[in-house]
Formats: sequence, structure tokens, C-alpha cells
Amino acid sequence: MQDDVNNFDIKNSREMPCKKIFSVPAARKRIKGLISGGENCKIKEKMQTEKNIMRLFPQLETDLNIVRRNASEIKRRCGESGIKLTPAVKGVNADAEVVRAILDAGIEQLGTSRLSQIERCNANGIKAGWLLLRIPQLCECADVVRLAEVSLESGVDTVTELEKECVRQGRSHKIIMMLDTGDLREGYWDRARLLDDCAKIKKTCPHIRIAGIGSNFTDYGATVPTVDKLEELAAMARRMEEILGYPLEYVSGGATTSYPLVHRGEMPKGINHLRVGEAIILNHDLPDEWGIDTDYLASPVLLRAQVVEVYDKPSVPVGETATDAFDNHPVFTDRGIRRRALLALGRADVGDAGKLLPCDGGAEILAATSDHTIIDIGDCEREIRVGDIMEFRLTYENLMYAALSEDVRKIYKNA
Repeated sequence: MQDDVNNFDIKNSREMPCKKIFSVPAARKRIKGLISGGENCKIKEKMQTEKNIMRLFPQLETDLNIVRRNASEIKRRCGESGIKLTPAVKGVNADAEVVRAILDAGIEQLGTSRLSQIERCNANGIKAGWLLLRIPQLCECADVVRLAEVSLESGVDTVTELEKECVRQGRSHKIIMMLDTGDLREGYWDRARLLDDCAKIKKTCPHIRIAGIGSNFTDYGATVPTVDKLEELAAMARRMEEILGYPLEYVSGGATTSYPLVHRGEMPKGINHLRVGEAIILNHDLPDEWGIDTDYLASPVLLRAQVVEVYDKPSVPVGETATDAFDNHPVFTDRGIRRRALLALGRADVGDAGKLLPCDGGAEILAATSDHTIIDIGDCEREIRVGDIMEFRLTYENLMYAALSEDVRKIYKNA
């Protein structure tokens, strides 16, 4: 179960650089004030006592006002370029609070790769159209037709099964045909076969409407969504329209990594749809990986973990070594005796903890096991003690794992 705290204002603003480590006494005093004074604080079930509040680490905080603003800004800029926006919410496990904040920006359609997330949002009373972002398994087709208005597709076999389900359920379904432009994940590589299949689907699947074409970038192959590749996608869309005899609703030009073309005003004519998630729910890739100065976007999420041990130790293991817990053969640099902090946070919580970005100056992540993260604090700007809380910015992998983990408590500002 998620634990919700509104206005848990340990920081002044998520838009500012991460603040200092805060200590247990300071956190306890702050939380005590929240419980007694309210401050628009919503606390559910097990969070009724200070004791239970203090067990809220590791902790993922999301500022919902920043989520709303990110979604609004990207939607507005996409709209100015004639592009519809489908925010992808799979990176936060379709968290209900985050999803509602995105919908507050006037969003009508959401995207996810997991049907279970759609089911959960429906159960929480969330009203939105859904685009399924992963090609369905044949065993999922009944639920795809039941839960999603649109799905990404790359072959006749699955579409034929969707047609059968549409007949059984008395429904219709839209599909976006995926074109592989070089990233080598999903999509047709043979262009002629794509066009032939479009003609076949139109003829044999009356309950299925081919509503668009799409492509994917910077995933398996890490290929960049260039103007040339997106022009190729737009050109294929025109060929599909000739075969189908109607204009396509979606010419879907990728995800967050395609957004820089919108930001710079370089998106080719004919691209009218993007599936953007990371820039809304995290905003790490654009400024940190792509060098895009999106001063109108900010990161809404912050991770906190508690220190359980602080000791000076050798920087190289002592004794005969073998493979580690994850079948790796780590290599160590002898830096002498170094001060280390051990966190109650591990790979089970955040995936590759080495990708976390410490907010405390001088902190260096050395490694992580399933349940612990080891940090060199020898050069930190402040003294760190057992019980202190360290804060981190996240990469997409970290956020995805943290959102899925039941052991990472979720709290919200400005709910």
C-alpha cells in the first residue's frame, strides 16, 4: 500500500538543487508538526504515529505541481507544432496520484505497456483513453480490446486475434502499425510487407481500424530520432494513406528523445503524435543526456534513504575473492582507508544504484547489493552519521524500480 503525505516540505522546492542531508531529529520534528498541525497533510492508515512515519525510508517523493506543469508545458509546445501528446505513465507504475496530476493538464489519452496498470487506474476511478505501448501477447488480446482504445502492432497474426476479440466483445479497436527505422526493437523492417499487411487488415478485419504508423528510438539500438528518420516515417505514412483511402490519425514520432526536435522547432511536417513519459515524470534525459536547456521543465521526484552504518574501511576487499552476488567480477582501486556510509537501499529498490545521482556534494556511490548501497563519504561537504537521510536524483531505471517496489514508500507534495 502506498503511504501519502501532502506538503512533506523537507525541501523548499524541487526546482532547486538538492539540499543538505537532514538528520533524524530534524525530520522527526518536522513530521511531528505535520501530524499535530495538519498543514494540509493527508496521512493514511499506518502513518498515524511518529514511529510509523519514521519507518518511511527508503522514500520516493513526487511534487505533483511540477508534474502538472511539465505535462502542461510539453502539451502546449507540442500543440503549437500540431502534435498530439500521449504521456507514458509506465515509468511510475501508473501511480494514481501522478496519473491524476498529468490529467489535470488537460490530457485525454495515456500510454502504458502494462494492462494491469490500466486495470488499476480504472479501479481507482481514473477516466482516460489508453494507448497500449507494447505489442500485445496473443494471450492478452481479450484484455487489450477490453481495456485499451489503441495498441501498437507489427504483424497480422496479432491483429487477426484482436479482430476475433472485437467480434466476441462487440467492440472496435484502433491500431498503430510500427515501422522499424533502425533501432531494431519492434516494427516492420520490410516496408513492402507493411503496406501489404495494411491492405490485408483493411480487407479482412472490419472491426480494426489502422489509425496510424509509429516508430521507436533510443531503446535497444540507442538510435537518435533524426530529421531524416522522421521524414522517412512521414513518407511511409503518406503511402499507407494511399492504400487505406483515409488520413491517419497518428503519425507517432517517438518518445521523450524525439521531443528536442519540438523544442528546437525542427520536427518534420507530418509527424503529429509523440509518446512522452520521462520528460514529464523525471526530466533527467533532456538536460543531463541531451543538453537541452528546458528551463520550463523540472524534476518532480526525489529519493531518500537512511544511513545504517558509518565506518572507516579499506577500499579493497581483504582476502581471496570470487564472483559477487550478481555473478560479476568487480575490480577495486586501492585508495587506502576511506570513510563509508551504508544505506538501507539496494538493487531490489532502485535497480542499478550506481546510476543514482547523490545530492550531497562529494558523495560517491561505490556499489550496491540487493539491499544495501555503499557510498564513499570521505570527501563529503558535511559529516554524515548513522540515522541521517541521504537524498538522490534518479535516472529512468532508478525511478522505474522505485515505483514498482512496495518497500519504497511514496509520498506526494501538492496533491
